[in-house]
Amino acid sequence: MIEVSGLRKAFGTHEVVHDVSLNLRPGTLHGLVGANGAGKTTLLHCLYGLHHDYQGTVRETTGLSIRPCTGLLPYEPYFYPRLTGREYLEFTLQARGRALVDFEGWNQLLELPLDQYAEEYSAGMKKKLALLALLVQPFRYLILDEPFNGLELNTNLLLMEILRRLRGQGTGILLTSHLLGSLTELCDELTVLADGTVRRRYQAAEFGQVQADLLDGFYQNKLAQVHRLLPL
Repeated sequence: MIEVSGLRKAFGTHEVVHDVSLNLRPGTLHGLVGANGAGKTTLLHCLYGLHHDYQGTVRETTGLSIRPCTGLLPYEPYFYPRLTGREYLEFTLQARGRALVDFEGWNQLLELPLDQYAEEYSAGMKKKLALLALLVQPFRYLILDEPFNGLELNTNLLLMEILRRLRGQGTGILLTSHLLGSLTELCDELTVLADGTVRRRYQAAEFGQVQADLLDGFYQNKLAQVHRLLPL
């Protein structure tokens, strides 16, 4: 299990993450919910080790080093210029000291032109290439920042089924999304972040009240304006 306890991260005098604690268990899907600026991406980067100057603890409770056993999907994947999609996949395996594998089975699902330069891909194709680089590796944990963003509907549905299957195989998955319906359909638990801190946690049996709670907690004034503009 990955355990985050009392995490704080500041940029200068601005504290972005404030006293956040959560657990990512193997074989579970854990969703992070929050408005832009709530601290979701900063939290993920601390967890993965892209930020080191934070307070609190991030540890794998069985003693594993987090980075080698965890795959990260960033919000905006970056690709070196003049690398084909296939060369990028090979690079990601070689960088972790892993043997090359046959990508074709996975690419029958994601349908990427692997012999074209990755920098020429559309935004959705780049997201699929970054996902493919994770799916061909045996990670114990996955950290996915907006994995559904930029993907067409059929790929989103396919990705949801892939994540369910990975959970069934024991992978622990932490993901963010602005698509609340995707998270409530997929996840075992949700953590709501607001202003860099945990506002509330929900278990699956409580998901029916998440939307109303979020509207009530974050948008009371705006809801009142909606009611004035659109009276029933």
